[in-house]
Amino acid sequence: MPQDHASRVTIAPGDPTDPTLSLLFERHTADMHADTPPESIHMMPASALRAPGIAFFVMHLDDEPVGMGAIKQIAPDHGEIKSMHVLHETRGRGLSRRMLEALVEHARAAGLSRLSLETGIQPTFIAARGLYARAGFSECAPFGDYHDDPNSVFMTIDLTLAD
Repeated sequence: MPQDHASRVTIAPGDPTDPTLSLLFERHTADMHADTPPESIHMMPASALRAPGIAFFVMHLDDEPVGMGAIKQIAPDHGEIKSMHVLHETRGRGLSRRMLEALVEHARAAGLSRLSLETGIQPTFIAARGLYARAGFSECAPFGDYHDDPNSVFMTIDLTLAD
């Protein structure tokens, strides 16, 4: 995974049940519940992110966990981004972009040809949708076990075409 000594940022596989990640999961949960109806929240609990077929990554800044993200394999060639979150006090430094780049890099290395995600339609998710769009993701129909939901935006990228 990418490592940049100059900015003291590392992204590496991690254990989602590690107690040092509790703040990340608390903030992620709070953000998801802030303005999204419960029936439209699709986040996975930390323990579920340890399942086979899920690769979980932690971003550290100066040895402190500040971000996380996961890839859940949903088909032999298709993955889904889950639980991507960067602490709000560290935003504005390109860390979310770096986490997304690391997840895309992992998906390609794992042989996936498509990577998709579900995010919210609410204003709190505008920045996330913009990040995904700038990275080459485009809106798509619901995938996997998802169905049409007025509170969800589904996005995907073809990893065989994207740079």
